[in-house]
Amino acid sequence: MASVPPVAPRADLPDVAHQSVPLARALDWVGMEGIALPVRITDGEGGQLQVPATIDVFVNLTNPDARGIHMSRLYLHLQEGLSRETITPAGLRHLLQEGVSSQQGLADQARIRLRYDALLRRRALESEHAGWKRYPVEIDATLADGHLQLALSFSVEYSSTCPASAALSRQANAERFADDFAAAHPLSVGVVRDWLASERGLAATPHAQRSRASVRVELRPQFDELPLVALIDAIEAALGTPVQTAVKRVDEQAFARLNAENLMFCEDAARRVAAALSQDAHVARFDATVAHFESLHPHDAVARVSGSNG
Repeated sequence: MASVPPVAPRADLPDVAHQSVPLARALDWVGMEGIALPVRITDGEGGQLQVPATIDVFVNLTNPDARGIHMSRLYLHLQEGLSRETITPAGLRHLLQEGVSSQQGLADQARIRLRYDALLRRRALESEHAGWKRYPVEIDATLADGHLQLALSFSVEYSSTCPASAALSRQANAERFADDFAAAHPLSVGVVRDWLASERGLAATPHAQRSRASVRVELRPQFDELPLVALIDAIEAALGTPVQTAVKRVDEQAFARLNAENLMFCEDAARRVAAALSQDAHVARFDATVAHFESLHPHDAVARVSGSNG
C-alpha cells in the first residue's frame, strides 16, 4: 500500500497562539496527561514485549510572552519516539531531548511519566510449570540543564505470616499434644508422626495474608539499563515468599514451608526490603512502603522506610 504524502498546513486557518498573553509569566510545566500508547520493554529473559502504557508528558514554558507550547508537536514526537525506542535511560533521554527540540525555543526542560504493567515469567517452586506475573511500574524521567533525573517505582506482592500468631499456634499445638499423650508411655516415632499428620495434630494455624511492597528508587545516571527485573528479583528473594502463578500441590507445600521459614511483621518486611535496595549500585535513594492486608482485623499493618546509598 502506497504511503500517503503529508498534507501541507493551510495558511488561511486562524492561529490564536500568537495573540497577546494576559497575566504573562513563565510556567513550570505544560503538557498532557493520560496518553494511551504502546511501549517496548524488556521481558527479563533477553527479549522484548510491547505493552500498553499510560503516559504524561510535559515541557516548561520559559517565555512569559508565549501564549502556549506546541502541544500537537509534543504528542507526535512522543508517539514517533516510542515506536522506535525501547524504554532505557538512553531512550528516555532521547525522547526528552526531542520534546524540548519540538518546542523551537519555548522550553529547555522536559518530563515524562510512564505507567504500565511489566509481565515477568516466573517458574513454580518445585514443579516444571511457570506462569506470568504482573508488576505495576511507573517511570518518572526529567531532563533539566542537560541532566537526566530518573525514578523507578514498582510493587511486589508477597505472603506474610505473623510471628506472634505462629508462636500462639505452636503453644496451642503443644498443649493439645500434652493432653492427648499424657498417659502414653513410651511414645514411638510412628505414633507421634501419625498424630501430627491427623486433624488432631493441628490445634491452631497462624494467620497469613497477601502483602505488598511498594518501592520508589532514584537511579544513578551512569547505567545503560533500567534495573527493574534485578530489583524485583532482589526484593522477592529478601522477602522469601513472593506470590506464585502456576501451582501444583508440591508447589503449595513448598510455599507453606517458605512461609514458616519467613515469619515477619511489617517492620521485618520493611527492613528486608531496605537491605536489598541498599545493596544495588544503580540506586541513589529509595523509599519503600510495605502493607500487610491483615486477615486478623479489618485494618492494614504498614511500615515505611527510606535511605540513600553512598
